[in-house]
Amino acid sequence: MSTPSFSSFPSFSTFPDLEPGPSTRPSAPPNEKEKDKKHRKKSKREEDGESDADRKKRKHKQKHDKPSRREDGEDTDDDRRHRHRHKHNSRSPSRHKSYGGSDDERKKAEEDRRYGRVESEISMASIKESLLYITDRKGDPLNVRYGGLYAGDVPRYRLVDGRRVLGLPPGLSVVHRGRGGVEIALSGRRKMPELTDPSARRILAAGPTRRLLASTEDRFKYQEEDGFLRITTHRTHGHHDDQSYREIELSKQRDRDSDESGSSDESASSDEDDWDTTPLTSLQATLKSLEERLAAKPDDIFAWLSLLSHTLTTVPVTTKNASKARAEIAVSLLSRALSAHPNNARSKILRLKYMRAGEELWQESKLRAEWEEAVKVDDIEIWMAWLDWRVRTTHGVLTSLPEDVTRVVRALAARQDEVGQLRVLWRAAVALRDAGYVERANALFQAQAELLYCTPPTLSNRPFEEQLNNLEEFWDSEVPRLGEPGAQGWATWESSNRPDQPPPPPSKPTTLDPRVPDPYSRWAAYESLADRTRTLSLRSSDDDESADPYAVVLFSDIRPLLLSLHSERAKDVFRRIWLAFCGLHVPGFLSSLSERPEENTDDRWAYAHLASPAYLSAVFPPPDAATRRITADAQAGVLIGREREFGSGFGPVKSWGYGTIEPFDNLGSGKWTMWTSEDVQGVDAVLVREIFKQCRLAGDNTEWDVLNLAYEAAVNLKGALKVSKTMLASARDSLRHWAVHARMECLRGRYDDARKVYQTILGSSSQHRPGEGAMWWDWAQMEWLARNDDAALQVIISSSGVAGSGGIAVLRAKRHFESLLTTQMLRAHWKERAPWIKLAALLELLTSSPQSALAVFESYLNAFEVGTPAHEGLTVASLALLYNHSIVLRNPTPPGLLRERAERAIEEYPSNTAVLGVFLEAEKGQGIWGRVRAMLGETAADGTWKEKDVARRVAEVWVAGWEKGRWEAEIERTRSGLSAAAEDERTRGSAVLWKVFVAFEVRAGQPERAKKLLFRAVGECPLVKELYLLAFGPLRAAFGARELNQWADTMAERGVRMRMGLDEVAGEWTAENGAVERRRDNGEDEEPQDEIEYNARELRRLMPY
Repeated sequence: MSTPSFSSFPSFSTFPDLEPGPSTRPSAPPNEKEKDKKHRKKSKREEDGESDADRKKRKHKQKHDKPSRREDGEDTDDDRRHRHRHKHNSRSPSRHKSYGGSDDERKKAEEDRRYGRVESEISMASIKESLLYITDRKGDPLNVRYGGLYAGDVPRYRLVDGRRVLGLPPGLSVVHRGRGGVEIALSGRRKMPELTDPSARRILAAGPTRRLLASTEDRFKYQEEDGFLRITTHRTHGHHDDQSYREIELSKQRDRDSDESGSSDESASSDEDDWDTTPLTSLQATLKSLEERLAAKPDDIFAWLSLLSHTLTTVPVTTKNASKARAEIAVSLLSRALSAHPNNARSKILRLKYMRAGEELWQESKLRAEWEEAVKVDDIEIWMAWLDWRVRTTHGVLTSLPEDVTRVVRALAARQDEVGQLRVLWRAAVALRDAGYVERANALFQAQAELLYCTPPTLSNRPFEEQLNNLEEFWDSEVPRLGEPGAQGWATWESSNRPDQPPPPPSKPTTLDPRVPDPYSRWAAYESLADRTRTLSLRSSDDDESADPYAVVLFSDIRPLLLSLHSERAKDVFRRIWLAFCGLHVPGFLSSLSERPEENTDDRWAYAHLASPAYLSAVFPPPDAATRRITADAQAGVLIGREREFGSGFGPVKSWGYGTIEPFDNLGSGKWTMWTSEDVQGVDAVLVREIFKQCRLAGDNTEWDVLNLAYEAAVNLKGALKVSKTMLASARDSLRHWAVHARMECLRGRYDDARKVYQTILGSSSQHRPGEGAMWWDWAQMEWLARNDDAALQVIISSSGVAGSGGIAVLRAKRHFESLLTTQMLRAHWKERAPWIKLAALLELLTSSPQSALAVFESYLNAFEVGTPAHEGLTVASLALLYNHSIVLRNPTPPGLLRERAERAIEEYPSNTAVLGVFLEAEKGQGIWGRVRAMLGETAADGTWKEKDVARRVAEVWVAGWEKGRWEAEIERTRSGLSAAAEDERTRGSAVLWKVFVAFEVRAGQPERAKKLLFRAVGECPLVKELYLLAFGPLRAAFGARELNQWADTMAERGVRMRMGLDEVAGEWTAENGAVERRRDNGEDEEPQDEIEYNARELRRLMPY
């Protein structure tokens, strides 16, 4: 074999000389390398002081010395290889030590001295000229301490074209330049991670997919024996009894240790179970404890509800298809609960949750069968839920509603539940009004009022059918009825031998507004205005060409819905229901109609006032206030943050327990009472005044008069004082009337007149009378808020019957209040005791400290159960006292005192908007939205879902605009809250909530979102006319003409009333401009409409609905 030739291999002299520098240094073009090399050599020669002549002599000498060294044998091939290796490894000191020894170190020192490569002599100028950039490979430990780079220690870099860093791959570029340096990312895009990103939402919403559970028996696949793992094979051996030679000693060892290991197995098994099992999460531990609790006591309803709420936390409401998944879980668990114990089958709350979840899953036949099984419980809450389901799913409200109401009323009449029957009447009237039959709904109240308040004495003991026959004669006479001006009542008409009286004048006809150019919007505005103004039935003699057949209500239309009621309680409840139907909502009244207020869900359809135009304008901030607020100013180059501006913490939504706050109790500096001017906007003043006038009872009407004065004060405070004087003329001995009159004088700012009333009434008698404590408290509070502490203290001492003033009198007054509350009034009603408790607390506040005043409240709060009206009333009173002391009067008080008290109260009563107002006032200026957001969140502290009513949902929407200029920043949070409410079974079927949600999206500038929501809303509430009109009004730009025509056809098919046909208004406009609108719907420009489609549309236009 011939020896191979190595002539093609490059010699070592052909490799370029490598200069010290970073290992990741990019390659440069050859020309630049040669220039840099020559420049470095020249600079080194200048530093060494070597001239060109000396350089030539040195090179010539080196040339002649090389062969002489070879001849002498001083430089062999091994030496050349060693020198070449040393040249290439000169950057690694460790390698020098391994292979070079002391000779390598000496040679390296000589080269450094010859070429001037000592690091201490290298200047920053030479680095800039020789190296393009420097790589800092050592991290700064101070970055961990201070959380970032120090601006002075950022490595130097060079930018190319403003966005690229020299030396980095082309895909990396600068995306952000700041004071601390630059930020580099791929593709030149800077993406800031947000909580709203799909990836972040996916991660947050993802639940646990699997768990790794260690086995308690075999922790490992192969057991360790004597420090070795025995690896078993899957081969089958022919002789199982043969023992391998490797097991001889091992088997002996196993036999010797078997006894010892066997004795220790039992003692170690318990310990292994403790650490070998994966610990349970908090949710799993809770579910396990609840299962054990239910196994011991299967009829524990609270435990079943807790188990349901904790189980549903695994599927958040905001996830995709959450409603169906949660419904499947709820149906499975609740069916198990209902069959676990016979008592569970009669639990109304389990039944209601079971039926609400089943509505999402079951077919119509199964759903109907399940409802038939549920109503066998015969509970009012289940009957109301069944009626609400029937209203939402019926195809004709006028035909099916009387039958459904008759069935429920018959079942409740057998139990003599008159209040429950009135709730059914209220639901029927709301269903008629929502479908557009406003006159029929009000006629139902008018006829029922005639039966309750004006039944002739001769017919009072007659059968109910005979009473209805006589009432029909009165109705057909078309004389003024209750609720209309000039009405004298059915009894007066009978006693006067049925005289002929002229009917009341009809309301002014509603006409189309010619200022609205679009006919669809014009038609919607006409329908909405007519439903608000033409609320009472017309007479057959009225000549109104614009009226449709449903404007005149016959007695046969409402006869199946009338009730036979006799108790005074039913009469009082009915008139309050009529006020609420007209828009005057009394907070807490709705829930008071149930034995268990927390189980009442009638607010879904009864709180229609929250979606009125006046309320919506108050809930959302004005358009100019939604612009982004400037948060900082610059003064002499220094940024100065602006002061945060907040509105009042007391918003337009009023919700609290019934009777816990009186109509004239005011909170805040803005005179926030039960009814303000915002609450009475859009209310038919004539109808409301007639109700107050004509629905009086034969007995005590004090509370009814207080409501009347509260309404008049909300309309006009001066006019309310005139009405009050009229009432006082006939009720001079009523302390309640005098107290309300003095309160109105205080609200008007006339404190001297109020003081005269208190001095006259309270100074005329020395004996305690019912209602006297409230007047003493009103007087003392008036003086205190007027900053007359001495006068307030003297009033409190006088209320205790102690003469004089000073420390002795104060001690006697405290002793008197303690004796009065613990002995004399121990069994009195809490409303009689509450004013005296407030007086005792105010006395402690004026003479001691706020902590002492709160201690007085605590001593009496402990006697009441949380959730009762008494406990809630005293809680609000304690908050109001502390709020007035610290914020209104600006007395020095620890800020945490009010904040902690408000936080505890909002946890106990989350739906109380008075507590919410104090809570927000306490959070002003704190700069922390965490507590507010926690209160507005959807999950409780234990991870379960918060169940919120409609009033609380609307209040949370208002809170988003509480801080001025922050509404836009809170849009996503508000949207998520409303989305959760739309998916929650508690509020999903509420038309009020859907109206607020659609109005919110319109206000946020998202018409397409609002359009999608409107389709969902109509699917949930198919018989609500106002939802359909939103497509013609606020969302007109999002709907085309064809869609609106189909929308109107859907209204006609479902039995929703239209006072005027849409074709009557849009017919001409469609003939002239419809081609343009049709082309916009189809996305076409010039193609005409199809002939078949045109004929079908003309047929629909000519057909009467």
